[in-house]
Amino acid sequence: MKKQTKIAELPEVNFSDYGDVRCLHLGTEWIQGTMLMDSPFDIELEYVQRMMAWLLFVDSASVAKRRSMQLGLGAATCTKFCYKKLRMKTTAIEINPQVITACRLWFKLPPDDAKLEVVLADAALEIQKSHWQGQIDALQVDLYDHEAAEPVLDSAEFYANCRNLLTDDGVMTVNLFGRSSSYQSTVDKIEKAFGAGAVWAFKPTCEGNTIVLAQRMASAPKREALMARAEVVQAKWGLPATKWLRVFKQL
Repeated sequence: MKKQTKIAELPEVNFSDYGDVRCLHLGTEWIQGTMLMDSPFDIELEYVQRMMAWLLFVDSASVAKRRSMQLGLGAATCTKFCYKKLRMKTTAIEINPQVITACRLWFKLPPDDAKLEVVLADAALEIQKSHWQGQIDALQVDLYDHEAAEPVLDSAEFYANCRNLLTDDGVMTVNLFGRSSSYQSTVDKIEKAFGAGAVWAFKPTCEGNTIVLAQRMASAPKREALMARAEVVQAKWGLPATKWLRVFKQL
């Protein structure tokens, strides 16, 4: 587990606009998140859409009664979608205060209220607090530094702590991207923490992002059941869920 990052070591936050798309940067050309300026609560990037694949494992009628958490705010895309579109109680954990300010100023992140909370903290430490244990139905993990080389937190201990956050039918999705050959090592750590049969994965996107999904309690729904839920997700929330099943499988 890495030590808590000092505020002085955190990168500067800025943004760039390309047509209708606004991009968040952490002091480099690497894109840490995007927003459609005309539709700020939609999800523009394919890999971020796939972070919502946990919807395939729950009854759509129950979603608004559930609770989501994001580790790493990015451009607040997942946070805004869970809060505004899915109407979930939503918490985001972010270590960089500049990122939170940028999301509020430039990326339409609403202020905190009874259903939205942004916590300024080191995710590795925050998720070990007792009041979070067993409370999260949908956990989305996207923790990269300004160079986007590999996950900042990537140990079996960290993923075990993530599992402890989840309800019995809770699901974690993780974005894996980078120039290093760490994918299989990370999957092995997730499988060690979550157990055999609990881990699923997408094929990589064209940009090189691979979304891995892990269930608190392993299950293997039939393809027909997954397709039925995918059709509901696509119709209700506009995500390309039926296409997911072509590139998504249990490991």
